[in-house]
Amino acid sequence: MAISEAIKAENNLKTTRMEFSGRLRLRTLVALRWLAIIGQSIAIIVVGFLFHFPLPLAWCFGAVAVSSWINIILAFALPSQRLLKSWEATTQISFDLLQLTFLLYLTGGITNPFSVLVIAPATIAAATLRPRWVLFIVILAMACVTFLHYNAMPLPWYQSYGIELPQLYKSGLAIGIIIGLLFTTAYAFRVSAEEMRLADALIATQKILAKEQQLAAVGGLAAAAAHELGTPLATIQLTSKEMVRDLKSGQSQEDAQLIYEQSLRCRDILRNLSLQKYISDPTVEKLPIGQLLQEAAGRHSQIDKAVLFDINPPSEDAVLVVHRMPEVLYGLGNFIENGLQYAKEKLIIRCMWNNRVIEVEIVDDGRGFDPDILPRLGEPYVTTRGHGSSGAQVREGMGLGFFIAKTLLERSGGHVRFGNQASPKSGAIVRVVWSRDDLEYKE
Repeated sequence: MAISEAIKAENNLKTTRMEFSGRLRLRTLVALRWLAIIGQSIAIIVVGFLFHFPLPLAWCFGAVAVSSWINIILAFALPSQRLLKSWEATTQISFDLLQLTFLLYLTGGITNPFSVLVIAPATIAAATLRPRWVLFIVILAMACVTFLHYNAMPLPWYQSYGIELPQLYKSGLAIGIIIGLLFTTAYAFRVSAEEMRLADALIATQKILAKEQQLAAVGGLAAAAAHELGTPLATIQLTSKEMVRDLKSGQSQEDAQLIYEQSLRCRDILRNLSLQKYISDPTVEKLPIGQLLQEAAGRHSQIDKAVLFDINPPSEDAVLVVHRMPEVLYGLGNFIENGLQYAKEKLIIRCMWNNRVIEVEIVDDGRGFDPDILPRLGEPYVTTRGHGSSGAQVREGMGLGFFIAKTLLERSGGHVRFGNQASPKSGAIVRVVWSRDDLEYKE
């Protein structure tokens, strides 16, 4: 049984890896791009204004300005915590690589000392993206190095005498950068893959341990049931047997015989139940969405605060049956518990769905999330306890619990967003959206 469970866990992890590997936060790329913009600006200013080297300043600052505008647009258009899809991250990394290549083209190409920075985008890709996207970035970087080797404006230098490196030396620089590119990306990819395998092993171990605990609980329940029911069942069996022997032929004897036979059947059922390791019951694997929300809220209900359910089906007779996932119950239950903790009088759980998505909202009437931590809410160990603005004590201690709940819901296929109600209303909003295929139970 342990081997089969390990195989199932490994298959689940492969599916999870295909869904979640190669994903990068938008904030990370934006921060790295700002760092590159600052470095490029400083280099252009030093070379052009301090050393007075001939430099196409308009083109150089134009390339830097394009990167700046890209960052500004992304900062306002998308949430900073958004996890980028592989093709989105590849597009942004490719832009950074091409922008750097254009700057190097304007400032000497392969002979520019900063040409080694071509390795940086490929390294980021190797550490975060899937192999096919990494291969695309590496090929693009090698193409950029080759282009810079044969095509570039002169290296900015003193006007009194120019500098022209031998072609053999330039070829050596290009080959060295390409070798460094391949080595660095392979190393980063290897380390990232090894770290993922270790994480997968830990998750697989936790899954197997949880399964074993479930099996032990079922076995213990069966043994307890067999033990508790054994004595009264034996009494019924003995009494019915005596009644069959003492009663005369007729309806009463047939009834006693039926009782005796059914008691023997019950004995066999208890024996088989005590030997059965795991019983799969569809009645506990699926349930209507409303019951799922009630079960998630039932564990955290408070007497002095009301929990209201607002289920909005697309039509009056529509019933949505979903999988009963422990990660969904835990994640929603965590948010419900937090909402009840900070709610004044009530907490509303709304649910609506259509042919494509299922959406659940958890809304309280408290003071809402602190604006200082709202952009980072859901990250591990983000808390407002003891620091922040004057409103930082609005909701305290939302650290690892929120991170775990958000991660579990995202693993089930959901997308979690946090916010506050618009004025004049007050209160926090947690919105979870699933694709209907991820949550709906289908026969």
